[in-house]
Amino acid sequence: MSVIPKRESIPIVAPTPIPFQENDKPDFTLLEKNVSKWVKTGLSGFVVGSYGGEEFHLSDSEKILSVTTVSEAHEGQKFVIAGIDTPSPTVAVHMTESYAAAGADMVRIRIPENKKDRSSETLIDYFETVSKYSPLPIIIIHQPRQSITNDATHEEIGAVTQLDNIYAYIISLNYRWECRAAQFVDPSVQLWTCNGSLLLPGAMMGADGACCFFANWAPETCREVIKLVKCGDYKAALSIQNSLYHADSIGMTRGVAAQKAGLNLLGYDSTQPRRPTRSLTSKELSELKLAFQQAKIL
Repeated sequence: MSVIPKRESIPIVAPTPIPFQENDKPDFTLLEKNVSKWVKTGLSGFVVGSYGGEEFHLSDSEKILSVTTVSEAHEGQKFVIAGIDTPSPTVAVHMTESYAAAGADMVRIRIPENKKDRSSETLIDYFETVSKYSPLPIIIIHQPRQSITNDATHEEIGAVTQLDNIYAYIISLNYRWECRAAQFVDPSVQLWTCNGSLLLPGAMMGADGACCFFANWAPETCREVIKLVKCGDYKAALSIQNSLYHADSIGMTRGVAAQKAGLNLLGYDSTQPRRPTRSLTSKELSELKLAFQQAKIL
């Protein structure tokens, strides 16, 4: 039985990359092996079927099998969050049921893209439906296609986080907008930062945890930055944060290719990205290795 953490534990989760065989099919044996390694780290849980886990390169059946594999491999020591991205609340509810049956403990639902003809009530209605019928707690993520835009209003964020069954809200990269949004998030709902470069400012905003691919590489480091901010030791937090920028910058530029290359450097069997995403060049890999050394990860 998985344990969903309380606020004071500073949950640190990461998008779980799926290894692929040479024929480009998912390698669930390697995935199970990697999860067994992550279980021994400070990673709180796994986010399966997310952008950093090649969400749009996986079929629905492959996502279900990935959730099942991770859920069984962690043997109740961590928890699993299944990713959902659909504008249909009916489809979202169906997916929550499928993921619950596969062993997921929570679902992470991306706020649907803000359409020009969408009224404020529509987004709230969307989450009212999903929160009412989902068998699993919900984590809301704000992840617009362009980082300088937003797919909700501050008032909508406040209303949605007041619904039952909402566990956490993950901010977007639009830090200026999210500073204000954080003031609307219901106090009972956790606030999570979304990026390795935003650990310190996210914690300053009041973040209780983080969901970022950097946590696959160094979950304890991510937690330490937030912990130091909460303790008021901003100088120490800033020192660690400064050491992470180089590696995280490479990750933001090269995405899942950098994430997997970094895990391979750390001894995981993350193989290569699924086609058509290309792997890092030898030059890019050398730069990532140097960045890991600067961050004291390697």
